[in-house]
Amino acid sequence: MMQALLSLGSGGVVGFVLGLIGGGGSIVATPLLLYAVGLSPHAALGTGALAVSANALVNFAGHARAGNVRWSIAAVFSLAGVLGALAGSTLGKAVDGERLILLFAFMMIVIGGAMLRPRHAGAGAAAAPLTRAVALRVGGVGLGVGLLSGFFGIGGGFLIVPGLILATGMSMINAVGTSLLAVGVFGLATAMNYAASGLVDWMVAAQFIAGGIAGGWLGMRAACRLAADRNTLNRIFAGIVFTVAVYIIWRSVGHA
Repeated sequence: MMQALLSLGSGGVVGFVLGLIGGGGSIVATPLLLYAVGLSPHAALGTGALAVSANALVNFAGHARAGNVRWSIAAVFSLAGVLGALAGSTLGKAVDGERLILLFAFMMIVIGGAMLRPRHAGAGAAAAPLTRAVALRVGGVGLGVGLLSGFFGIGGGFLIVPGLILATGMSMINAVGTSLLAVGVFGLATAMNYAASGLVDWMVAAQFIAGGIAGGWLGMRAACRLAADRNTLNRIFAGIVFTVAVYIIWRSVGHA
């Protein structure tokens, strides 16, 4: 019962963060599953990837209905990224769990630094047409991001959005909507790879996802009221990410 409550509560925290600032929630999913719920390092990564995938695909449906998805770009990026996610997650499974979590903490610091940069809505820039050159750029970025996503068991949204803008010149809202399909399929590919090795706790994942749906609804309501303070919220959350990363490093060094 206690683990179920912790799973629901942890999922709620992740969903709330995703709804509030539009990203970053997946980076705290693994620490919560590891230290609050009590899963092993690899199980936390595999289960977290499944939960992130489910939440991303739910949010993707809303962006698709709003017309914020560049489908051809999303398809190329996602197909290339799935190959990277499968390779990355296979590599991640072969790395010692404690060492993998330590590397994950350093990735958190990098992402926290990226979150400190102000995010702008964009001016409705027209994305480049999907020529062969653009497809190669999009596929290359997708492969690289998918590799990192699979290795660390994260959604990768903070890498995908700037990658899409860099490769195609699309607006921020189109990049966010398009990225959610990639986050969903990268997470699913990673989770299925971990599940094949028995490293996904399905009950915890279901509870985590349920909590995330409720938390996401609350986060979106809060975001509507605090929209003007979005960059401030990003900076506050980046501070939390740094703190959690330092805690993971301290725990990892303490067990070394």
